[in-house]
Amino acid sequence: MLTVTDLSMEYGAQSLFHDVNLQLDRGNRVGIVGANGSGKSSLLRVLCGQETATQGEVVRPRAARVGMLSQDHFIYEEVPILEVVMMGNSILWDAMVEKEALLAEAHESFDDERYGRLEDIVMAHDGYGLEARAGAILEGLGVPTEVHREPLRVLSGGFKLRVLLGQTLASEPDLLLLDEPTNHLDILAIRWLEQFLLQFRGCLVVVSHDHRFLDAVCTHVLDVDYERVVAYKGNYTAFLAQKVAERERREGEIKKREKEIADHRAFITRFKAKATKARQANSRQKRVEKLVIDPLPVSSRRYPNFRFKARRPSGRKVLEVKGLSKAYDDNIVLLDVGFEVERGDRLAIIGPNGIGKSTLLKILVGELAADDGAHEWGYEADFGYFPQDHRDALEPMDQTVMECMWKSVPTDGRGAVLGRLAQVLFDRDDTDKKVCNLSGGEGARLLFARIAAVQPTVLVLDEPTNHLDLEGIEALAEGLQAYDGTLLFVSHDRWFVERLATRVLELRLDGVEDFRGSYSDLLARSATDHLDADQVVAQAQAEKRKKKKKKKKSRS
Repeated sequence: MLTVTDLSMEYGAQSLFHDVNLQLDRGNRVGIVGANGSGKSSLLRVLCGQETATQGEVVRPRAARVGMLSQDHFIYEEVPILEVVMMGNSILWDAMVEKEALLAEAHESFDDERYGRLEDIVMAHDGYGLEARAGAILEGLGVPTEVHREPLRVLSGGFKLRVLLGQTLASEPDLLLLDEPTNHLDILAIRWLEQFLLQFRGCLVVVSHDHRFLDAVCTHVLDVDYERVVAYKGNYTAFLAQKVAERERREGEIKKREKEIADHRAFITRFKAKATKARQANSRQKRVEKLVIDPLPVSSRRYPNFRFKARRPSGRKVLEVKGLSKAYDDNIVLLDVGFEVERGDRLAIIGPNGIGKSTLLKILVGELAADDGAHEWGYEADFGYFPQDHRDALEPMDQTVMECMWKSVPTDGRGAVLGRLAQVLFDRDDTDKKVCNLSGGEGARLLFARIAAVQPTVLVLDEPTNHLDLEGIEALAEGLQAYDGTLLFVSHDRWFVERLATRVLELRLDGVEDFRGSYSDLLARSATDHLDADQVVAQAQAEKRKKKKKKKKSRS
């Protein structure tokens, strides 16, 4: 399916990887892992032909269809959502559009021969089932049926990307390449995507930081590290064990070689002056000179340093929420929500999908108006907000990293700004990058640096781990644990919630449950785990069955 020979990739003086040789076959589901900036996305773009490598070649079968997730939803803004997905299968879609055009012009002249060829294409690709397949994909990705005929512009940025993902999945490619496909998906959509990809018959190559997703989907892992790309068989957990074992083996070999050299040198020092041992000492000296220890390469995995500090203590009461309600047309997402937040709380907001967790945060920070109710921030409660679609917070997109950072600390000197950027892994060469060219992880790190710089007394974070790699997630958790202010956050990452939350607010259809304690403490007294994929899926299926029963009763 895909053959890679002697592939190397460099950007100026920076070498991402070199001498890569791979053979990827139909049926392989390959995860690409590595630190942000290590070259994962570059490798993916080279594999699909969007980017040219510095050296080497990638060979694909000439007739192979390649599906690559697009990020440009603007060209489809006025196109019905269902049709955007159907367009993924371009051969079939073009044939269907041309066929309809021929029928519309039939009163003038009708090309029977062309119509017949188009009908053959439609039949060969099961064209009459395309709309149903596209609808099923959208439903699986959490885009409700009632908006499928609406233009794409009615959706939020995250849901637009879900539609583009659906378009890629509908393309029925031989080679499917996905870059961070789970970033804008909830637990239900991720589980549906896992099942879809497990049934995919072509070759899948996916970049992801979601280790549970990689464990569920992958048959192989490509590790981009040490300026190399190494293939491992198995899922992410198997890869990790193999990599650790390989590193320990090499470290053991180096220690063994170092001891051998030390023993030889000790013998030489002790006996080189003795005539009876001089010959042996000279022999060992020659042996030592031939022994070469290749140092272990330095890993590209780096940990950012997130330093969050409140510039002053806030008042004891940080936030008061009374009777907040919000609906989108007939869909009620928040109903009579009320709670208070006190200084020092680390409040995790959880609940079933679609219950309004992100909507609540948007109302609290003033990005969205509630239909009813009110909220009030307390004395010196100045918040720093990390939105789920964090790129909007970095606009304009044509500014440089340096310019973007400097806006948060306009009185700082250049050296101080460079220092802040260095803490989150931006070196001097990176500071001239345009914001529009940053990866998702780089953009997240930049926004966290900007938030930290203004030293807010409250942090409001919506899915803050979505774009970070494992090292970034661990560093963020450490930085938030050391933060001396108040924390409100939404996350579907159980490890992250368990590590940080001292209080859990569960949003429910009938209001809220305010639990003071950790997430594991909550689970000890509750049968519902909103961060467990199996439970979430089972609950969603039960809700669907209830809705179907209600519809049947209302009809009868």
